[in-house]
Amino acid sequence: MTRMLLGLKVLTALALLGLTGSALSQRYLSGIIWPEPPVVTPGESNGPPSDAIVLFDGKNLDAWNGVRRTKVDADGAFTVKDNLVTKQKFGDCQLHLEFASPKEVRGSGQGRGNNGVGLMGGRYEIQVLDSYNNKTYPEGQAASVYNQRPPMVNASRKPGEWQTYDIIFTAPRFKADGSVEKPAYVTVLHNGVVVQNHTEILGSTHYDRPNTYSKHADKEPLVLMYHGDPVRFRNIWIREFKELEGKPGGKKGPEGQ
Repeated sequence: MTRMLLGLKVLTALALLGLTGSALSQRYLSGIIWPEPPVVTPGESNGPPSDAIVLFDGKNLDAWNGVRRTKVDADGAFTVKDNLVTKQKFGDCQLHLEFASPKEVRGSGQGRGNNGVGLMGGRYEIQVLDSYNNKTYPEGQAASVYNQRPPMVNASRKPGEWQTYDIIFTAPRFKADGSVEKPAYVTVLHNGVVVQNHTEILGSTHYDRPNTYSKHADKEPLVLMYHGDPVRFRNIWIREFKELEGKPGGKKGPEGQ
């Protein structure tokens, strides 16, 4: 038996024993026991994952309060004409929605395709705006934390084209006395481009007054904030998430010792 063949057999035997790597190296154990992550089936083509709550799938607006003039269009989208508020309340969440500003451009600045995604009952707004070749103040353009933080880049498509927001939001936590224990954070992908990266929200978002926190419930509705412009929406889903919690226990150090 050649030396090379013998070496291959030794490596194969070590691999079968899970002892690949340098000199029989062993996985280091942290002393934390983690639960098995639950299985979630991803959606297809921006569709909802298996654990998502569908807020609009092109059929009806049954998930929303405030529906008066807004109707589902023939193509399975809707043109917002009301301030729409979800019947269900949400905390930490992943939100997907698709929107299109009017194809016919009218107005400028904040007067073009203006709407907003209002988290926690509308307290914290992610701006919806036609920001394609449309100058406005940076912290007021599309995908900004309104009047607080501009997006890192302008990823807007042309007027009338469908665009996506994927928003990962961590709600604020408050102490018993109403003071902030942890602020809210948001990550936003606009058309697949990261434009907010774990951005700290400084408090409720306003046009005409400072940003401040006021204690509120752990879960509040989502709001589509109608500002008079005929913005269209489709394919809206949301999923609440919760971080896995490990527990101290088990061995700490090299596995097997």
